[in-house]
Amino acid sequence: MASNLIMLGAPGAGKGTQAERLARLRGVPKISTGDTLRAAVKEGTPLGLRAKAIMERGELVDDSVMIGIVRERLGQSDAANGFILDGFPRTVAQAEALDRIMGGRSPLVAIEIAVADDELLRRTLSRLVCKNCGTTADPGEAKSAGDPCRRCGGPLVQRSDDNETTVRERLRVYARDTKPLLDYYRARRALRSIDGSQSPDRVTAELAAIVDGLNGGTLS
Repeated sequence: MASNLIMLGAPGAGKGTQAERLARLRGVPKISTGDTLRAAVKEGTPLGLRAKAIMERGELVDDSVMIGIVRERLGQSDAANGFILDGFPRTVAQAEALDRIMGGRSPLVAIEIAVADDELLRRTLSRLVCKNCGTTADPGEAKSAGDPCRRCGGPLVQRSDDNETTVRERLRVYARDTKPLLDYYRARRALRSIDGSQSPDRVTAELAAIVDGLNGGTLS
């Protein structure tokens, strides 16, 4: 049985890094909605062209387009034996749409990486991202500004919006908007939580153990 996972966590919790690690370990795609949206625009798919027109007007891509792009991505062959979603769903409406997309497939499991706000603030203010491709430096690696990105070799920098005022506002918005989503999956007994204040390697080990427990020791 395939494992279909949703990664949840506040900015700085490490969900993107952990999703990437688990995807490499288990040979399933990590599906980031940002990456998927950019790919659809680049490839010129019908939904990608709609998204491009919306973005060129300076507007946010609406749910109908984003849901359609996710549906297309999950229909690709590499996602047949499981996937890890990062950045979707963000709302209960998107979660309900995802349930409809998943009809006939193995159930979804949402995994929350929980970290206290003070620790999230500390992490975010020290976070480095690639200036060229936007990849976040793995917190398990000792990196300094200017060091090369592990993905493309570009220089690592601090994001201009990673400042205390902006980060605290992000955390406030996340707590407000994500609580209904956590409640949604908790009510379906499809939510698991991991203490994200542990070392990255320990979080990865607990995440892998959850997946193995779902599948009797294997991912698919």
